[in-house]
Amino acid sequence: MSSIQQSEVGQQSPKSTVALMIGLAAWIGVCFLAAAVGSLATTSSVNGWFAEVNKPTWNPPNWIFGPVWTTLFLMMGVAAWLVWKKSGFKNAKLELSWFLFHLVLNVLWSVLFFGMQQMGMACIEIVVLWLSIAATIFMFYQHSKLAAGLLVPYLMWVSFATFLNYTIWRLN
Repeated sequence: MSSIQQSEVGQQSPKSTVALMIGLAAWIGVCFLAAAVGSLATTSSVNGWFAEVNKPTWNPPNWIFGPVWTTLFLMMGVAAWLVWKKSGFKNAKLELSWFLFHLVLNVLWSVLFFGMQQMGMACIEIVVLWLSIAATIFMFYQHSKLAAGLLVPYLMWVSFATFLNYTIWRLN
């Protein structure tokens, strides 16, 4: 079957190893770009404003957030790559565009909570972020069960972060 016939029946031509590695680096890069932008809003507040905020006794130590978020952003990038690898951007345009939108929501939370010190607005926004992650998992599942599974720890962490955000907001 020629490549034209394959594309007519909806099959994708295989991507080269180089293209796959570039794609992986690009998706991980996009996720770490979002992490870097979010950290711009976070870093200055952690030892400043946030250090003075009332927190629950079960609030994790500050050092834990870096490794957790690094791992989660890496997993997000791999998840998006798996969907792109299997279906391509054309056949997963909605899903991958939604994924990119959800990254904007992720950054927005950091800006609201740490940058603007708006704990109540951040609490509302993190619920929207949680819903967007759940929707992303559902959409990714249609293309790759592994991609969807890679986002489950992220959803669990944001569930915890939502409760923590709410608790800190109420304590202050």
